Amino acid sequence: MIKKISLGLLVLSLTTSCVSKKIYADLENKFTELKKENRKLADENDELNKSKNQLGLDGDNLKTELAKTKAERDKLLADYAAADKNLKTLQASYSALEKNSDESLQANMNKNRELLAQLEAKEKTLSAEKERLDKLKAELDSSAKRLSELESLIATKDAGMKKLKETLTKSLKAFDGKGLTVHEKDGKVYVSMENKLLFQTGSWAVGDEGKKAVVAVAKVLGDNPDLSVLIEGHTDNDKFGGAVGGVENNWDLSTKRATAIVNILTENKNVNKQNLTAAGRGEFAPIASNDTPEGKAKNRRIEIILTPKLDEISKMLNEL
Repeated sequence: MIKKISLGLLVLSLTTSCVSKKIYADLENKFTELKKENRKLADENDELNKSKNQLGLDGDNLKTELAKTKAERDKLLADYAAADKNLKTLQASYSALEKNSDESLQANMNKNRELLAQLEAKEKTLSAEKERLDKLKAELDSSAKRLSELESLIATKDAGMKKLKETLTKSLKAFDGKGLTVHEKDGKVYVSMENKLLFQTGSWAVGDEGKKAVVAVAKVLGDNPDLSVLIEGHTDNDKFGGAVGGVENNWDLSTKRATAIVNILTENKNVNKQNLTAAGRGEFAPIASNDTPEGKAKNRRIEIILTPKLDEISKMLNEL
C-alpha cells in the first residue's frame, strides 16, 4: 500500500506542477499516516531491544532462584535423612521397650508412639515438599532452556546484521569519501548517503553516480530477502519560498527523494517489494547542526535502514 501511494505521488508530480489544495491535503494526511506507521515500527523494535535486556536480567534472576531452590532441596534432603535416622532409632528403642511388660514403661511407649506418628507425618510433609521442589526445578530448567534458545536466536540475528554490514561496506567501497557511510546501531544497519552523491538542489532525480550506489545496495538486499527496509529522506532546515518544480516543502521533497530510491531498488527483481517502506522526515531528524554549511550538508541525506524480521523472537517472548 505504501508503495502504491508513493508511486502515485511520483506520477502525479511528474504529470502536473499544480495540485489542488484538497488533493494535496489528502496526500499529506497519507504521508502523516506513513510516518506514524514508521515510528510505530521503530518503537516496536526499541521495545524488543528492551525486552531482550529484560530477558537477560530475568535469566540471571532465574539462575539465582534455581541455585536457591537447589540449596533448599539439599537442606530438606538432609533433614529428611536425619529424621529417617531418628525414626529408625526410635523404632529400635520402641521394640526394646515393648519387650518389657512393666507398667512404668507404658507411658514411655505411648510417648514413643506419639513421636513415631509425628515423625511419620513430618516424613510425608518432607516427601511432598521434595516433590514440589522437583517440579519447580523442572519448570525453572524449562524456562532456562527457552531463555538460552532465545539468546542464541538473538545472537544469530546480531551476527547476521554484522555480516550484512561487512558485505555492504565491501560492496560500497568504491563510494568511500563520496558522502556514503555504513554503520550498525541497536541491531540495525544504516546506509547513509548525502544528497551530493544522489541529487541536484531541489531535485529528486537520482544522478548516475548515486544510482550506481543504490543499485549496489539493491544487489545486497536481493541476496538478503528477510530484511525490513526503511528508506528515509532528510533535508536541512532551509525553507522553500513556494512550490518549486512540484515540491511544496522540505517534507514533500524528502518524501519524493525516498520514493525515487525505492524505484531504483525495485528495478532489481530479487528485492522483495513487500519489505520496502519509503518515508520523508523533512528537517525534523538532523544528525548535525544546521547552523553551519557543513552541518546542513550532512543533514541533507537518504538513510536506508535495514532491520531483521523479529517474528520468531516475538513468538518466543510470548511463550516465556
